[in-house]
Amino acid sequence: MTTDLSWHVPGDSGNTLHIGAWRIEGDGSGPRVHLQAGVHADEIAGMLVLHQLLPRLQACADQGRLKGSVTVVPQANPFGIGQFRQGRQLGRFHEATGQNFNRGFDHSLALDRPASNLAQWQKSLVQLAAEAELVLDLHTDDEAVPYLYIHRSFWPQGQALAAALKVDLAILWDDGGDGSFEETIIAHAGPRLAATIELRGQGDVSDQLAQQDGDGIWAWLCASGVIDEPAVIGDWQGQAVDMGCMETILAPCPGVLVFEKGLGDEVEEGQRFARIIGRPGQPDSEVVLRAAQTGRMVTRHRERLVAQGSVVAKFTGSRVSESWSGGVLDP
Repeated sequence: MTTDLSWHVPGDSGNTLHIGAWRIEGDGSGPRVHLQAGVHADEIAGMLVLHQLLPRLQACADQGRLKGSVTVVPQANPFGIGQFRQGRQLGRFHEATGQNFNRGFDHSLALDRPASNLAQWQKSLVQLAAEAELVLDLHTDDEAVPYLYIHRSFWPQGQALAAALKVDLAILWDDGGDGSFEETIIAHAGPRLAATIELRGQGDVSDQLAQQDGDGIWAWLCASGVIDEPAVIGDWQGQAVDMGCMETILAPCPGVLVFEKGLGDEVEEGQRFARIIGRPGQPDSEVVLRAAQTGRMVTRHRERLVAQGSVVAKFTGSRVSESWSGGVLDP
């Protein structure tokens, strides 16, 4: 049975915003699952994954093979999805307040009566997921290899998820302090596993990739006892990196960004991987960017005209980064 759990929240201009959500009920013998995408509304790949996965789950329930219950929220953020300006969607930050959409969930949950429309949305989303034992939040980076972002308490248990999704990198975190959705769910609901999946980059949206990622989630649900179907998941052969060992390289100046290394490439400490041309036409304005330590390029800036202080790229590392000061991976 599928239950429509869609709800509405008031928008910033007084309009009514809709969030589509559905719960597919199994026979009750398996775990409860919450799947969502689009908390950052300009991260589209997960929306297509869940759009494709929803009818598969409904058919599975109709066939009597769904053991758990699965809540699916394919497009979780009604505020950001409408923030189009000059042909571009601004879906990471709430335009009215400047707040990152994936921050401050803990503050919203603590309020009996949320003080803002945004807080009301955040509280409703957390409450919808609060009873789930398994929680996946689907995101994307700028340009990136696919990777898993997961709390250390769920590791190495999360290796099965990493293997099913065929990601070869897991970033392990301990303390966030930013009130992200995942952090709030872990603190207040205590799931058996909660994780953020970064499905490559913002432009990596296709039926083929969505099918591949959906198949990975499906296999993990089978292995987790949610679906009555054999699942063949091999041993994970990837790399787990402490968040403090990730190297985040910022642009020392504005200019034209030219990468000399690709996503997934290995770099040696001190090796050049990109350059910024501060004033095109003036050769002496070129600034070479070098790796802070040996590792792999995991993400890189999507735009090729970069502002000073922007995140140019992130790399894995084997020692704690000299720039690490705790907190979250992204600013």
